[in-house]
Amino acid sequence: MVVKRLQNKIAESRMTLSFTAVYAVLVFLASGLVGKNLWFEFACLAVSTYLMVEFNNVNALLRVYSRMISCAFLVLACAANYLFASPSAALVQACFAAFYLIVFNAYQERTASGVTFYAYLFIGVASTVFVQILFFVPLLWILHATNVLSMSWRNFWASVLGLIAPYWFVGAYLVYTGQPEVFVQHFTDLALFAPLFQYQEIDHNRIATFLFVALVSLIGIVHYLRSSRNDKIRNRMIYEMVIVVDLFTIACIVLQPQHADNLLPILIINTAALIGHFITLTRTAATNIVFCVLWLASILLTVCNLWIPL
Repeated sequence: MVVKRLQNKIAESRMTLSFTAVYAVLVFLASGLVGKNLWFEFACLAVSTYLMVEFNNVNALLRVYSRMISCAFLVLACAANYLFASPSAALVQACFAAFYLIVFNAYQERTASGVTFYAYLFIGVASTVFVQILFFVPLLWILHATNVLSMSWRNFWASVLGLIAPYWFVGAYLVYTGQPEVFVQHFTDLALFAPLFQYQEIDHNRIATFLFVALVSLIGIVHYLRSSRNDKIRNRMIYEMVIVVDLFTIACIVLQPQHADNLLPILIINTAALIGHFITLTRTAATNIVFCVLWLASILLTVCNLWIPL
């Protein structure tokens, strides 16, 4: 007989996403949704959540009915609620979620240049507000070849066109308004590296949030590496890509913490996919305790980031 513990009942409930969405709205209201006019950021979070739901549905990431990936995404996003005031972080998160949803439609399709173009178009859009995301592109190209299994010269050039497409409009606008130097400065920022490990530039709340999300991601990674044999090959490819991007993002935050506010949303997307798999597909007493501890810790961190500076 299969034992359903609290974590499984919550993970498989059809009401979980609804309750989590209400929780997210309340946290956003407490963060100043109305008073600070955070409507753009709120819309980006809503779009990101929908994209995570579709990412799970289209690829059948979990072997049972569950909305836990999108719920975990919302809970982690609420824990990092200081990012709700950052339009760039909100846009980067939505664009990276869109990239994941689109890029695996090209799985094993070496002629899927249209899909590839649109996937990398969103990385290009994200780079207009956070140019350092372009450092992810070589890694994404490698993973496109090894995990999406669809890299070809045709798809490579489609990805390049997708990356530069937003700049056709941004560049034209800046030239029209007489600000071409802004366009040049945007890319020179890629060559600017602050000294490594400058943690004094970020407050304790941000450090605590990063450590919590990183811990959650490592729990998800260890779980998936132990249980991946139960998944389909396609899902293994997806999760392997998620794990690599997750670890790369952690490394970037550790080395250049001044970019943490724009990198953490990417980490949250990857972590949500990993911990959602862990919560839904484990059934032991120990994992149930871990779930409860993580749940309580996320609520405590949410409260601290709202009202209690550490």
